[in-house]
Amino acid sequence: VQLQASGGGLVQPGGSLRLSCLVSTVSFDLYAIGWFRQAPGKEREGVAAINSYNDVTFYPPSGEGRFTISRDNAKKTVYLQMNSLEPEDTAVYYCAADFSLSVVSGMGHKIPDYWGQGTQVTVSS
Repeated sequence: VQLQASGGGLVQPGGSLRLSCLVSTVSFDLYAIGWFRQAPGKEREGVAAINSYNDVTFYPPSGEGRFTISRDNAKKTVYLQMNSLEPEDTAVYYCAADFSLSVVSGMGHKIPDYWGQGTQVTVSS
C-alpha cells in the first residue's frame, strides 16, 4: 500500500485548503484512512479519519469543527477540507492507512501500518 499526500501550501489565516491522499492498492475500500499532522517540536496528532465501508468519520479534538474528511473510492483518494485555518494549524500533514478506524484516528497506542510522505501546510499572513 502506498499513499501520496498533496495539496499543502501557504495560506493566510482564515483561509482554506484541501489536501488529497492518493492510495495505491487494489483493496482501497478495505482500508480506513486518517490524516495526522506534526508541527515542529510537537507530537504527531490525528485530525480526522474515515472508515472503509460505510464512510463513518471521526474527528479528534484538533480537527473537530473546521476539518472535513471524505473519500472517493473510485479515485482511491481521501480528501481533507480545512477551513478557517489558524497559524496553529501549521504543520506537516500525513495520511495513513490501516484496517481499523480507531488506529487511523490516532486515539490508541497502535500506529497505522502505512503512511504517506507528508505535505507542508503553512498558515501565515
